[in-house]
Amino acid sequence: MNGLTPISVFLLIIIIGLIALLTLLKKKKMLVWIGSYILQRLSGKPKVNGPVHVMFCFVDHYEPQWGRVKDIEIERNRVDRWCDEYPRMVAKHKDADGNYPKHTFFYPEEEYRKEHIDKLIALCNKGYGEVEVHLHHDNDTSANLRTTLNRFADCLHQQHQALPRNKLDGRLQYGFIHGNWCLDNSRDDGRMCGVNDELIILKETGCYADFTLPSAPSDTQTKKINSIYYATDNPHKAKSHNTGVDVEVNKKPSGDLMIIQGPLCLNWRNRKGGFLPRIEAGDIRQAIPPSNERVDMWVDANIHVKGRPEWIFIKIHTHGTQEHDMDTLLGDHVGNMFGYLESAYNNGTDYVLHYVSSRELYNIVKAAEAGESGNPDKYRDYILDKPAHLQSGVTDGTADQSYRTA
Repeated sequence: MNGLTPISVFLLIIIIGLIALLTLLKKKKMLVWIGSYILQRLSGKPKVNGPVHVMFCFVDHYEPQWGRVKDIEIERNRVDRWCDEYPRMVAKHKDADGNYPKHTFFYPEEEYRKEHIDKLIALCNKGYGEVEVHLHHDNDTSANLRTTLNRFADCLHQQHQALPRNKLDGRLQYGFIHGNWCLDNSRDDGRMCGVNDELIILKETGCYADFTLPSAPSDTQTKKINSIYYATDNPHKAKSHNTGVDVEVNKKPSGDLMIIQGPLCLNWRNRKGGFLPRIEAGDIRQAIPPSNERVDMWVDANIHVKGRPEWIFIKIHTHGTQEHDMDTLLGDHVGNMFGYLESAYNNGTDYVLHYVSSRELYNIVKAAEAGESGNPDKYRDYILDKPAHLQSGVTDGTADQSYRTA
């Protein structure tokens, strides 16, 4: 570098490094949320007196027809493997309240088969989880979306007794995960949704909360991260949930829909090329199995209702019916994850562990918002009662042959 001074060389290296960093941030769609992450890390954590209660929730984009498979035998094998192997995997694991790890199966409307959900309901009746609503759609309309959600909620209730009722008004409600992460038409190219007033429609059809996020490194990821908040829909604009108002103790609900996010952070211990940190978004699969280090990061994300820092919420996710991931999800990797949670975060003095479904997580959030404190186990059914199948332990009803999927 003839003619360049040492200072010039140093500045050139810095500039090249900044350009490389900016390129990476753009490639990984991180520019929308990296500022929020930095601010959260700089702000630190509120002090807690007494034990921290850890609510651990595992949500599943549960798609028996994954890979566009519409072979009933392949679908059955996928569902049967879960019903057979999940109880064996979690048999030796319990939380502080005596509950098994709970798996929430967000089942796609467009893949509905009564026999599959019947099997999942039977599994859930043994204490292993609950069933909620998942949906993939594209170029949709508000009217069709409303019809689709109402029809599927009615089906899950009538055919499977699978959804909870609100104790205050008796309304049937459901939790929701959007397929392809595209809640409220949030993809940059407008695909895989099409409905800008989706939050309003979800609210009006009975959705109690959305569990889609985080979605990084997708362009659907929001600016707001590691939060539980209310989003207000602008029906003329996509991605209205990009920001919102935190759920807070003794503060009235606001907006149209509660958004319950899982952890999103940077893993500096697992660096790409030994230099750049990898994105940690709470996804569990064969390529990124759970580890003690990752569990610690989920706890450290410190997702809580504002004003109740002693209750923290961990929501991780997976796509449970993909064969190449099932050995991880139904084997030692996830079993060891539960074991580590129980050894590191359930000593009763520093931490107390609670395995929760998405409905129970929501109920505990609402209890915190209402100013409740103490042991969150008391509030698992705070606003939303158990679905009827968990109260009766039975399911009946014959297949509704008129049910039409999209």
